[in-house]
Amino acid sequence: MSMLRVVLPKGSLEKATLELFAAADLAVTRSSEVDYRASIDDPRVADVRILRPQEIPLYVADGMFDVGITGRDWVEEQGSEVTSLGVLQYSKATSNPIRVVLAVPVDSPVGSVADLASSGTGADGAVRVSTEYIQLTRRYLEKHGVRAEVSLSYGATEAKVPDIADCVVEITETGRALRAAGLKIVETVLVSHTELIANPEAAADPAKRHAMEQLLTLLQGALEARTKVLVKLNVPGDSLQSVIDLLPALRTPTVSELYGGGGFAVETVVPKSEINVLIPALKDRGATDIIELSLSKIVH
Repeated sequence: MSMLRVVLPKGSLEKATLELFAAADLAVTRSSEVDYRASIDDPRVADVRILRPQEIPLYVADGMFDVGITGRDWVEEQGSEVTSLGVLQYSKATSNPIRVVLAVPVDSPVGSVADLASSGTGADGAVRVSTEYIQLTRRYLEKHGVRAEVSLSYGATEAKVPDIADCVVEITETGRALRAAGLKIVETVLVSHTELIANPEAAADPAKRHAMEQLLTLLQGALEARTKVLVKLNVPGDSLQSVIDLLPALRTPTVSELYGGGGFAVETVVPKSEINVLIPALKDRGATDIIELSLSKIVH
């Protein structure tokens, strides 16, 4: 029975999220790329909306949706009471988490958040800060004893230093855009993963919770499969142990004797990042008929 109302992020995380759902066999269908209503052909999903990630924690906490995907940064910014079902290891462009960072001009003497207390150019020496994370920034600076004038940025935050702001609190995956804007990172305010979050009341319902966890299994399985490949090969009996010792197995390799006793067939899952080195090394140790296969999901 369809039971889950799902909300997915629009904007920078949208493309990566839709690609992940497709890989998890939960393809999202909508009439156009600007349609906020969508559907997933799955018996567990009743309704799908695509909305700004900033709003998703609020809507999930209020019970408008049972489950949603957003970043930990927006959960913390909104202070929303939601249940985290699990981390999803992906972001806009990589599998790394994003960081919410404090950045200042590259030639600034400020080297830490403590240095900000004496470097403000606002009223009564307050530090002028531009950010999309108003509440998160205020709490962070108050914790470190820094008086600040925190202003909401609607975009191009890094361009507001030094004329409009003394520093910024901004997100980054690599720091490249901040460096290009002439800024340096002095503190990490928060490390933010993409998360599957749920309404606490919905998560306490056994049937809904089971459906949520099944969706999470599919999504995490698709993500793990991106970093692994299946390797199959044949090997003579006298080379078997040498080959087994070389394999960085996800689990114990499967070994089967070939018909007629002509050696062994070996298969295992290995990190995709190592395959370019592994295949020639396997051949050097006597392996033949080596096949590399892509994976759709890995579920433990």
